Amino acid sequence: MFKKILIANRGEIAVRVLRACHEMGIAAVVVYSDVDRASLHVRKADEAYPVGSATATESYLNIPKIIDVAKRSGADAVHPGYGFLSENAKFAQACADAGVKFIGPTAAAMEAMGSKTRARQAMEKAGVPLVPGTSRGVESFAEAQEVAAKIGYPVMLKAAAGGGGKGMRFVHAPEQLKSSLDAARSEAERSFGDSEVYIEKAFVNPRHIEMQLLADEHGNTVYLGERECSLQRRHQKVLEEAPSAIVDSDMRGRMGEAAVRVARAANYTNAGTVEFLVDRHKNFYFLEMNTRLQVEHPVTELVTGLDLVRLQIRIAAGERLPFTQDNIHIRGHAMECRIYAEDPDNNYFPSPGKITLLQEPSGPGIRVDSGIYEDWSVPIDYDPLLAKLIGYGADRDKAIARLTRALGEYFVGGIKTNVSLFRRILRDRDFRAAKLDTGFLDRMLKQTEDKPVDSSIAEVAAIGAGVLAASGSGTPLAGHGTANSDSQAANRTESKWKGASRAEALR
Repeated sequence: MFKKILIANRGEIAVRVLRACHEMGIAAVVVYSDVDRASLHVRKADEAYPVGSATATESYLNIPKIIDVAKRSGADAVHPGYGFLSENAKFAQACADAGVKFIGPTAAAMEAMGSKTRARQAMEKAGVPLVPGTSRGVESFAEAQEVAAKIGYPVMLKAAAGGGGKGMRFVHAPEQLKSSLDAARSEAERSFGDSEVYIEKAFVNPRHIEMQLLADEHGNTVYLGERECSLQRRHQKVLEEAPSAIVDSDMRGRMGEAAVRVARAANYTNAGTVEFLVDRHKNFYFLEMNTRLQVEHPVTELVTGLDLVRLQIRIAAGERLPFTQDNIHIRGHAMECRIYAEDPDNNYFPSPGKITLLQEPSGPGIRVDSGIYEDWSVPIDYDPLLAKLIGYGADRDKAIARLTRALGEYFVGGIKTNVSLFRRILRDRDFRAAKLDTGFLDRMLKQTEDKPVDSSIAEVAAIGAGVLAASGSGTPLAGHGTANSDSQAANRTESKWKGASRAEALR
């Protein structure tokens, strides 16, 4: 087993990996940029090393600097988390060349699945069901026209080296194809240094369901069940749950076996996720493979009882999986909310700044994977993910109830967060009925935008009460009677906490 692991990341995922290391008796080393010197992962680490300025290319994406830290610190292995260098084959190879174990797949497996077109070619050979489209980049507009006409509109243009919605364009009709192709190629080149774009048939409002895999270095591969990831905004996942409400044991088995074929075709090891699109008839199609730990891995951990990060480390250390497929059982239901520093009421504009007050939820069935603390300043330089709030219950309704209660307890002062968005989602009738697809969130938000402002007397009174509490005024409103002085004193004593909370919320 490793004695020391370097965590080449930041934020909540660095803290998550660090905790797994400490539970296993492994020393944890972290890196940090100039603006992250006071971050939570730095505070909790055994050793911390600066790697440069806030610009990611100068710090968290700088391979030579991170390899240098691994050598200087004496780390046996590197865990990349997710994002940054987690799916960078050059980084995986650089670790191997430096004699440091990369906790993830090999560089060759990463390259095989990193290109969406090469992955499609491999899946064709493996007999995995694919979304109709091309398995290589289109070379001209004429070829794109021909392919689109053959598979039928709407179509989706995708960057071969893409991810996170970059280099993607939804094309409804032939007259949009030329401009969309040019825009997708340009964005792909800017984002990934690779302008290759391919075409897929676009399913209108499918479900997005992914299958978690684990594969050791001795030929054993298992699937750990699916996650429903259909709630998305601009191709970015917002809320995930496990299991999916539409997947029964038969469908889970077929999807899981297909995912295992994907992994074996790429000689894949460690943790990985195979993503599928599912149409209204419950037919599923291979979308892509993520060659890393996913943001939403906690929901799988809760319904399987497995620690995926601990298993990642053990696999990288050469151990065999301690179970077979028959030992994997799904129990209960889990949901995860991604808590971002952004303002849902202002087009989700980023909200950096100092956290002046932090009240995180707890209690039965609640887990918070957080990378923040009170008085810490959220930088604007990175992804605005602050924490992940996960609710677990015996069934979907109980998970929703616990998550709803937890969201009511969650408060982050000084900055804006998207907590209110999740409260709206969990109240939605279609969400509660599991009527989900990738267009769900856009429809829900559109309904909210179209809804007239409710100016009821009750709401106005509530706002007035909040302003009054924030001002600290104890003067009764004109025309209203007053109670005796003892009662007034008691009320003032009882309202101090609420007054402070309201004042903070009104900043």
